[in-house]
Amino acid sequence: MLKVAPILLAVLYGLILYRFSAWRTAKELDAKSTELADPRLKKLTDKMAAALDLDRIKVHIYEIDPVNGLAAPDGRIFITRGFFRKYQQGEVSGEEMASVIAHELGHVALGHSRRRMIDFSGQNALRTVLAMVLSRFLPGIGVWIANSLTMLLTARLSRSDEYEADAYASALLVKTGIGTAAQKSLFGKLEELTQQRSGAVPAWLMSHPKTHERIRAIEALEAKWQAQT
Repeated sequence: MLKVAPILLAVLYGLILYRFSAWRTAKELDAKSTELADPRLKKLTDKMAAALDLDRIKVHIYEIDPVNGLAAPDGRIFITRGFFRKYQQGEVSGEEMASVIAHELGHVALGHSRRRMIDFSGQNALRTVLAMVLSRFLPGIGVWIANSLTMLLTARLSRSDEYEADAYASALLVKTGIGTAAQKSLFGKLEELTQQRSGAVPAWLMSHPKTHERIRAIEALEAKWQAQT
C-alpha cells in the first residue's frame, strides 16, 4: 500500500506554494500597476458594471510589455501596458479590450483562482502518487512520466477554465449590447499580438484552446441563445 504521509505532505506543500505564489504575485502587482483611466474604455466597462449591478469595474494597468490580461487571486483585473499600448495604437479596438476585461471578470466570477489552489494541491498529490507507483515498475523514468502526465492534466484544466471564462464574457457582452464580434475578432489577432504560434506545440499541451476552437465554442453558444429566443 502507498504511504499516506508523502501524499499529505504533497498536498500541504502545494497549498503553501500556491499561497506563497499568490502573495508574491499580489506584491508584484501592487508595485507595478496603476488604475486604468481611459474615457472610452470606461464607457464600455460602465455598461458591463450596470449589467452586473455593480457601481463600477475597476481595471488596472500592469506595467509590463507582454500582451496579456489577468485576474489576480484577490479578484483584481489587470491589462498589461503592452496590451493597452496596442489599443492606443489602434491595433486593438475598445470593444476588443472590453472583451478581454469581460473574460477576466469571468475568471473572477467563476472562482477559477480558488479552484486552481485546490487543483494545484491535488495535482501535486497526484504527481507524488504516480511517481511512487511508476518508479517501482519504471525506475529512472517513472518520475518523468508522472510529471508529464500531471502537466497534461494541468493544461486540460486550464483550457477548461478558458472556455468557461469565454462563455461568461460572451453572455456579458451580449447583455450589454457590445456583442461578441469584437471578442471573436480579437482571438484572430492574439497570435500575432503575442508573437506566438499555436502550431508550435501540440494543442493538448497548450494552456489555452486554439483560436478556431474558442471562436467555434462562442458561435455554438450564439446559436443556442438564438434558438431559445
